[in-house]
Amino acid sequence: MRESVGSRPVEEIELDLFLEALHQRWHYDFRAYSRGSLMRRADLARERLHCATLSEVQAKVLHQPELLPEVIDCMTVQVSEMFRDPAYFAAIRTRVIPHLRTFPSLKVWVAGCSEGEELYSLAILFREEGLFDRTMFYATEINSRALAKAEAGIYPLDRMALFTENHQKSGARRSLSDHYTAAYGAAAMDRGLRSRMVFAEHSLATDQVFSEMHLISCRNVLIYFDGNLQDRATGLFRDALVRGGFLGLGAHETMRFSGHAGAFTAFAEPERIWRRNSEAAHG
Repeated sequence: MRESVGSRPVEEIELDLFLEALHQRWHYDFRAYSRGSLMRRADLARERLHCATLSEVQAKVLHQPELLPEVIDCMTVQVSEMFRDPAYFAAIRTRVIPHLRTFPSLKVWVAGCSEGEELYSLAILFREEGLFDRTMFYATEINSRALAKAEAGIYPLDRMALFTENHQKSGARRSLSDHYTAAYGAAAMDRGLRSRMVFAEHSLATDQVFSEMHLISCRNVLIYFDGNLQDRATGLFRDALVRGGFLGLGAHETMRFSGHAGAFTAFAEPERIWRRNSEAAHG
């Protein structure tokens, strides 16, 4: 049974205070994330740090900076795979790439890149389609540990069978093994892929647009935000995209109910790809 003070359970009060502490002390702002998801992740942090209450976690976060990376790992979701939802990548390959070919140079933003699986998927796809050498890939993430793993580009070898299957279903033109080296139970992505990548910490909750993009892929991130934060994020994407640029979302995400929906047109809606309208006015 939940202990309550007045009309609010103590756990909810503790969660508010914990999120405020993370924001004020370390500038990580999770306050507008989906409440149910936050409670589950905060509880995971409590278990990992062997604390009886979230108030104990808050105290540790405030006074023991070395524990912060562990807490942020718990508060962010790092679940992905290469070429996840192959139909999405097939649609980029067959429908989006022909439009991107018309630009002399390209910028791609993978927002919330997790440990880099989607980033390398897009880089491989662009390499196979002949656009890699004129593209810069920007990978951003609030979790510094995940970002470091993305930059390293090393994955357990036993995951490559699934990655290879997804790659083939996306319309692959080469073998996935052409893009990595296997050794000692791990697969290291080709260093040439990282030559066109920029990695940076960036929060969709607090940070701003940093460059003009032709394609933004932000998949399975918005589902963890509340409505206001979803609108903030899609507003950033609207402002970052060139007119006629493309936005890819996750399988359970949509632009239809966004406050910025008027700035986009459904391009390949079953695959959750939208296109920034060409007119100057912001919708």
